[in-house]
Amino acid sequence: MNLPSTVATTARAALAADPVIAVVRAPRIPDAAALCEALAAGGINWVEFTYTTPDVTEHLKKAADAGWRVGVGTVLTAEQATRGIGAGAGFLVTPGCRPEVAGAAHAAGVPVVLGALTPTEVALAVDLGAAAVKIFPAKAFGPGYFKDLHGPYPDVPLVASGGVNAGNAAEFLAAGALAVCAGTDVVPPAVVAAGDWAEITRRALAFTAACGRG
Repeated sequence: MNLPSTVATTARAALAADPVIAVVRAPRIPDAAALCEALAAGGINWVEFTYTTPDVTEHLKKAADAGWRVGVGTVLTAEQATRGIGAGAGFLVTPGCRPEVAGAAHAAGVPVVLGALTPTEVALAVDLGAAAVKIFPAKAFGPGYFKDLHGPYPDVPLVASGGVNAGNAAEFLAAGALAVCAGTDVVPPAVVAAGDWAEITRRALAFTAACGRG
């Protein structure tokens, strides 16, 4: 089951132009819209809230209503996918290949980034209509793994996730990653929970500068 080609193509082009996704996992988020604003001030315009964060759909709705580009991650079921989309998620992200999530995304016309690691899983994600394939955990295998995957899959858009930081993000992009995920290096749970938006902006600026985007 494939997503409409225009959905996938549009998402890929947007990621290529703006290749950093902030992945937010925090015990609390005092103001999701303010968090998105702080990240955007640092050059990060894709924000993924995750189902491991309490009240994630409320945060999605608040940020989406304010006009920010937000998605929901750690999506494991079609029900979670549908609920996230209903709350305003403009894209979905999974930790592994989840056919039912891909199906829900397809039905709603929303792009999905499916998680994978092995070449077999990458092929499955492509068959399921992923707009991009998230390689997790990226740091454990390193940038060279992305070059290896592009041997048999030269046209598959890959996203590096897991252990990506300001010190190695540029290497993953140079090795062929379409985009990278910025986690605790940019949005540490304690800093998010404290609502220290100036610190979030500082971290985002450092990350995007390291990627050559500053």
